This record gives sequence, structure tokens and C-alpha cells, in this order.
Amino acid sequence: MKVPIVHLIVLKTNVMGTLSEKKIAILTEDGFEEIELTSPRQALIDAGAITHIVSPKQGTVRAKEGNEWKGTYTVDKHLNEVSASDYDGLLLPGGVISPDKLRTNEQVLSFVKEFFRSGKPVAAICHGPQTLINAEVVEGRKMTSVAAIRKDLMNAGAQWEDSEVVTDEGLVTSRTPADLPAFNAKIVEEFAEGKHEGQHA
Repeated sequence: MKVPIVHLIVLKTNVMGTLSEKKIAILTEDGFEEIELTSPRQALIDAGAITHIVSPKQGTVRAKEGNEWKGTYTVDKHLNEVSASDYDGLLLPGGVISPDKLRTNEQVLSFVKEFFRSGKPVAAICHGPQTLINAEVVEGRKMTSVAAIRKDLMNAGAQWEDSEVVTDEGLVTSRTPADLPAFNAKIVEEFAEGKHEGQHA
């Protein structure tokens, strides 16, 4: 028996309104994995969120797909223009190059730490958690990531596990683009819930 079309419309409407008026910062640099920004961003927009690509780089940032350079994306807000108080949540895409640039930038680390201090939800996928290591916010946290940085997270005190998505008091992590369906669903849920009092850095 087919599901009546009216039910499908109701379900879609409920999803679209989940993040109404929520503002999410997508923090990145050149060299992010394209699908790890575009797919979660679209899921957030579909749920009603306002998203800003935030970067310490002016103008545009370039994406990669594996080893190949891909599209160019407009930076909506330079890091100098914003603070964590402007946003309801933070998303960190992966890729090899972008997290490596972000994690050595003290202004970036201060921005990230403020989300944790205020208990706001944070999501990171693939290599994205590298920035969280340098921000010193992973100790004691249940997390996952791409296997290449598993030891780095464990050495920083994270409780690493091999799961498609792991949530710990508003911190959402996933391993690779293959996990994006689960990751996207969970970040919409966590960003909708808002602040988690147990997340302070």
C-alpha cells in the first residue's frame, strides 16, 4: 500500500521548519573536501537554517575532491567580522588541507573554543576534528573521525569509536563522506536542540 502523498508533504514540512531562524557557521579554509561542506550545508538549509561560510581567508575558498581541486566558494563572513555569539552552531568540514590550516590559527581556535564554552552544538567530519584537537576540547569526549587521525584524537584524550556518527553532549562527529546521510540527519537534530549545558570546554 502506497503512503498517501499528503503524509509525505507533512513530513517534508516538519523537516524544513526544524532549524527556522537558526544561524550556523561553516568554518573552513582552502582545501576542504567539497561534499563534506555542500551536503551538510544543503541539509541545514533544507531544515530552515541560515548558513555562513566563515573563514580567516578573504573572498573565496577552494574545494577539493580527493586529490583534485574543484569548485570555488564565496566566503560569507571573514573571521574578523564574527564571533561565536553570532551563531547557534558550528560545522567543520574535513579534507586534508583545510583542517591543517585552521588548527594552527589562534583566532580560529579561540572562535571554536567559544562554541564549547557556551554549550553550543558543534559538528565535524573526516579530518575536521583536527581543529578540535588543537582547540583542546576533545578530552573525555566520545568521537569518531577518518581513521588517519584516530591516534591523534586518542592521544588528545578522546574516546574514539568506529561508528558512522557519534554524538556527545552536542558534539557530532562522523568518519567519511559515506557517513553523510547519518551525519546530516544528526546535525539537524542537534542544532535544533540547541545548547547543551554539559559541553563546556
